[in-house]
Amino acid sequence: MNSRHYSGNLGLDAMLREAQLSLPDLITALRALAADASQCILDLYAIVGEVAVSQKSDASPVTEADHASHRLICQALQSLTPNIPILSEESTLEQLIGRREWPVCWMIDPLDGTKEFLEGTGEFTVNIALIVEAEAVLGLIAAPNRGHLDFGVPEWGAWRYPLFSDEEGEALNTRALDPTAQLLMSASARHREERVKMLLTRLADLAQGTERLNAGSALKFCDVASGKADVYPRTSPCYEWDLAAGDALVRAAGGSVTTLEGAPVRYNQWDSLKAPKFVAAGDSEINYLELIPDPDL
Repeated sequence: MNSRHYSGNLGLDAMLREAQLSLPDLITALRALAADASQCILDLYAIVGEVAVSQKSDASPVTEADHASHRLICQALQSLTPNIPILSEESTLEQLIGRREWPVCWMIDPLDGTKEFLEGTGEFTVNIALIVEAEAVLGLIAAPNRGHLDFGVPEWGAWRYPLFSDEEGEALNTRALDPTAQLLMSASARHREERVKMLLTRLADLAQGTERLNAGSALKFCDVASGKADVYPRTSPCYEWDLAAGDALVRAAGGSVTTLEGAPVRYNQWDSLKAPKFVAAGDSEINYLELIPDPDL
């Protein structure tokens, strides 16, 4: 466990006092439960052809891997912080009654990238965020196939840890945009091709052209937080559990995440849990927003 001094994140401070936890204790516990969930997913990934698949009301797929990871993470979080409710992609409507009145909650996506899981690309993640007063104050993204776990707390920093060992991690930092090199824009292979090309064209004048860096699920946030990519603009629909952990992680690593109007992202405040369109930027000094086209065009 790194011993870097922690201070400054008031929302997380309050949660730690209430739960009688130190930040190192919390990190250790979250690393353990993320590793367990990741191993559970990988065990099912090895027999993906035998995994039961069903459809949600929005026609997106859900598998036993989603449900198994959800159960494992929820049980661990309930044991660790019994007074903090959990908002998961796989929560039932009954479990979310009164959620907008929760000042603090865990927000999780137990398997982000179910389609990637089913198609065998390996580009899926486990996302865990802590929401305090509508702000993501902690973010964890575990990448089972990459074998690492990225953890960030704004006002403290971001770290990349080995997923399946308790070895020390290394600091994560976003990178400043180099105008003499190509700008790397993170995108999903599933994003509309014409939309991606438009974004690449709009951003080209900021540097020596642009290059697309494909990544599935929340791995796009990991690439921005680690300095592998410069920016991840999202102008297609997603949900708050897809965004929250990456939001905290990128900001903790020195970047910014804002809506297309330039506002911080707020969570669990509306009837719908659909997330706003956003831009995750490694270099917070660059005004990407003025170059992002209207997503409704």
